[in-house]
Amino acid sequence: MTTSEDRAVTARDDRPMAAPDLPAQPRTSIGKTLVQSGTSIALLALIVFFFAMRPDVFLTFTNVRNILYQISILAIIAGAQTLVMVVGDFDLSVAATSSLAGAVAASLMLDGQPTLAAILVALAVGLAIGLANGALVAYLNLSAFVATLATMTSVTGLAYLVTEGTTLFNLPAGFNSLGQGRALNIPVPVFVAIGLAVLLWALLRFTTTGRKWYAVGGNVEVSRLSGINVQRGRLMAFAAAGLIAAVGGVLLAARLGSASAVQGSDNLLFSVAAVFLGMTVIKSGRANIVGTMVGVAIIGVMSNGLNILGVNSYVQQVVTGLIIIAAVTLSSVRTRER
Repeated sequence: MTTSEDRAVTARDDRPMAAPDLPAQPRTSIGKTLVQSGTSIALLALIVFFFAMRPDVFLTFTNVRNILYQISILAIIAGAQTLVMVVGDFDLSVAATSSLAGAVAASLMLDGQPTLAAILVALAVGLAIGLANGALVAYLNLSAFVATLATMTSVTGLAYLVTEGTTLFNLPAGFNSLGQGRALNIPVPVFVAIGLAVLLWALLRFTTTGRKWYAVGGNVEVSRLSGINVQRGRLMAFAAAGLIAAVGGVLLAARLGSASAVQGSDNLLFSVAAVFLGMTVIKSGRANIVGTMVGVAIIGVMSNGLNILGVNSYVQQVVTGLIIIAAVTLSSVRTRER
C-alpha cells in the first residue's frame, strides 16, 4: 500500500534535476589585455609613430644601428638591476659602480698597467661592491634601499678620488676599440649586451640558481622553509649585479674614450624604468630579462626618435619622468591582478 509519504518522495524523484552551478568563465577585458601587453604595444606604437614622422631616417640601417649602440650600455646595467629585483631587492648603486669601474680601469692604464690587468681589477671592484651590498642586505638585514643608497654615495666619492675630480682621457687605442670597434659593421658593445642578455635569460630560466632566486623574490619565508639558503641567494644576486655593472662601466669608458666619476649616472633611473616596464610583459608580473630588454628598447627608441624630431632635451627629461611613472603604475596594476 502506497502511503502519502511514498507518493511525495516519488513526486520529488520524478522532478528534473537542476543543472549544477558551473564556475563562471573569466572574461578578458580590453583594459586587462592592454595592461598585460601594454609594454609591447607601446614599443610598436613608438616605432610606427617615429617612422611615420621621419620615414626617410628612422628605420634605416644606420639609425637602427645607432639605437642599438646607444642602448647597449643601458641594457647591461638594466640586466644587473633585473637580477637584484628578481630576488625582491633593489640596487641604487649600479650606475655608481659602473662609473667607478670605468674610472679604475682608466686610472690604472694611464699609470702604465696592462689593459687586461686594468679591466680585471675594475671587474673585481664591481664584484666587491656587489658582495658588500649583498652582505649588508642579506646578513645584516638592512633595507636594500638604504644600504645601496649608502653604497652609492660612498662609491661615487671613491670615483671622485680615483679621477681626482677630473675626466681621464688619452686611453690606449686597444682599450677604446672595445667600445668603438665593430664586427660585421655592428658596434662591439651591442654584441656584448646581447650575449649578456642571453646568458642572464638562460640563468634565470633554466638553472636551479635562477629558480631559487625567483622563489626568494616570491616569498622569503616559504623559500627558507623549503630549504633554500635565502641569504646566500641574495648575496649572489647582488654580487652578480655588481660584476655586470662593472662590465657596463668598462665598456662605457671604452666607448667614450674617457672616464669620470659621474659617467652614465642617468643609467640608474633608466634601468629601474626598464625593469618595471618589463615586469608587465609576462603574466606573472615578475622581473625578467626579456621584458627588461623590451623596456630598454622603448627608452632607446623614444630618445632617438625625439632627437630626430628635434625635441628639446628638457622636454625629453619630462617625457622620461612620465615613462617612469607609467612603468611603475603598470607594474603595480599588474601585481594587484596576480
